[in-house]
Order: sequence, then C-alpha cells, then structure tokens
Amino acid sequence: MNTQDILDKYVDNIIQIMTPYGTGTGFIIDDLIITNSHVVSGLKEVVISSKLIKRTIAQVIYDDADYDLAFIHIDFKASSNPLKLSLSPVKDGDTTIAIGHPYGLNYTATEGIVSKASRLQDDLEYIQIDAAINPGNSGGPLLNVEGEVTGVNTFIVQNANNLGFALPYFYVDETIQNFKNIKEINIIKCPSCKNFIKEKEIKNDYCFECGTKLLVAKQRRKGYKPSGATKLLEEILSDLDVNVTLSRRSQASWRVQSGSARVEINYYENGIIIGDSKLCQIPKDKINEIYDYLLSQNKKLSYLQFSINENTIYLSYLIVDSSLTLQEGKIAFKRLLDLSDEYDDILINKYNAIKLKRDEEDE
Repeated sequence: MNTQDILDKYVDNIIQIMTPYGTGTGFIIDDLIITNSHVVSGLKEVVISSKLIKRTIAQVIYDDADYDLAFIHIDFKASSNPLKLSLSPVKDGDTTIAIGHPYGLNYTATEGIVSKASRLQDDLEYIQIDAAINPGNSGGPLLNVEGEVTGVNTFIVQNANNLGFALPYFYVDETIQNFKNIKEINIIKCPSCKNFIKEKEIKNDYCFECGTKLLVAKQRRKGYKPSGATKLLEEILSDLDVNVTLSRRSQASWRVQSGSARVEINYYENGIIIGDSKLCQIPKDKINEIYDYLLSQNKKLSYLQFSINENTIYLSYLIVDSSLTLQEGKIAFKRLLDLSDEYDDILINKYNAIKLKRDEEDE
C-alpha cells in the first residue's frame, strides 16, 4: 500500500493525546492505547481524541520510563481496520511511514526509510529513520508498507535533519503480554530492577523490590496542580460549569466551545489574560452595516469589546492577572461565553457574516 492508502485505512486507530505539558500521539492495539511515557508526563489522566473518540478524559493504566511506554485505557468502539504489531523486524532501507500530530497538525503521515534497523542507545535497540518526526509525533506508530506497526516513534535528535528513532515492536509486544499477565491496572515499571509494581502497593514512592525512588509514582500521586492566576482562572471556569480538564490546552491556555462560537483563553508571561472569541468573517456586501452594529454594541457592552483583525470579528475580554478576582472574572467570562454564541448567530443570520471553517478536531 502507498502512504495515503495506509493513512486512510488505519487513521481511526490514531489518537491525539493532550496534557497540561504538551501533546503527543498514541495508537490502538487490541483494547489498549499505546504511547510514550514522556507523552503522558507522569499523569494518571490525560485527554484524548480521535476520528471515533470525541475529546474525553482517559486513564493511564501503565507507565514505563525504562522503555518510554505508557498504556491508556478507555472504552471505545473498535476500528473496522485495527492495527496489528509486525511479526518480523525491519531491515536497513525498508520504506517506513510515521503517523502523528506534529505541532497540532492532525493525522500527518510522513514517509522515509529505515536508516539503521538496530541502533543501540542506553542498552535498548531503536530503529533509526529519516521520516520527518516533530514535536507531537511522539508515541505514534511507525508502519511498514503492509500497514503493520514496526515501532513507536519515540525521540529525535535536536537540530538534526530528519533523524528520528522508534522503539521496535518486540519491546511493545513483550510489555503488552507482561502487563496483561498481571491482570490488574495502574502498574509502574521500575526503571532500575525492571519489575512491574502495582501502584496500590507502593509506599513513599519507593520500589518495594529494590528501593529505587519511583519519580513517576510521585508525579501520579500529586497530579497536575495549577497555581496563582492559573488556579484562579480554572476556578472561575469550573464555577461556570466548564470542564477544565477537557478545555485545557496547556498550563496557560484553554479552549471552550460555546454553541457555534469558540472561546480561547490565554494567560501570557507579561501577566495579561485575554479571552478571545473568534466569531465570523465580515461579508463582502453591506460592510458599513456590520461596522455600525459592532460599534453600537461596543457602547453597550461592559467587560467585553468587539474588534476586527483583518476580516475576522472578535469578541474579547482583557485583564491583568493582578486585577482578576473570582467574582468579576465569573461575570466577565460568563458574558463572553454566553454572548459569543448569541452574537455569532446574529452576525451570520442578520448581517450575512461568513461562518468560520473549523478544523475537524476543533468541533
């Protein structure tokens, strides 16, 4: 199969993974979502989405810093074309396809060759490839021309041109079998003695077999805890019945769907907090009417203001972090969420503004 055929056939198995620390890729094998340990960032919960899975919270049930593997579980409808692990190793020069979400560009497939079938790194074998791998690709599948998973895209050499490395399929197969033999979830693999440790039996974050400090156990126990203005922003959103975990895009960025409108909230390093709703685009005809309407509404609005950037209409709320309070923030953001959808409908239906096209993963 060519690259496009492989992507079309197996795309339902490709998962986007989001945490407060970044994004990555995963893929389905049997009833598990496979990804890198560094993608899940030591968390017990991550946000995932795919062609068949609406953006939702899923559980990290296995974390392995040694192989840089993690398993995620959620009940999902199986793809009609499930991915399978390869039964044979790659060879130098083999054609290979990497699928992932680099820089948030969903379902990107890149083709290359196996530069070196076995490259030793810290006592582990890796497949060296020249297919383009970028941030966001980590945890995604490396496929052969039959569409079989030959490895997990794991890391790149910074400032090098298409120099990527994938963990071979046999490490994944070994880990899946060992994990399933335990018949329990929430397992951590000790990077020192290599034993599979049941999280519920860990005390004081130490491996009870060899005494090694399990850093991932500590991170899983603590979870993600926002602080300062970030914590206040999330309290405000929670009080407005927004699922903060699902809306969080990073430690300082949130996205909330409000009807047909979408509200982006960003907290910048200079202390500025901006809530932006990118509504619609100005029409070609009767532009003066829509300008007059926006100006008249700006005179009536409090907390919020309309603006136009190029030909796109925005409804925004701006405040400095030191001025943000729970009470005032709830008023302002509630208005932004409520009025964004309302104004989007008015501008489109009454003033013939042009509805924005959304990326499929933004709906």
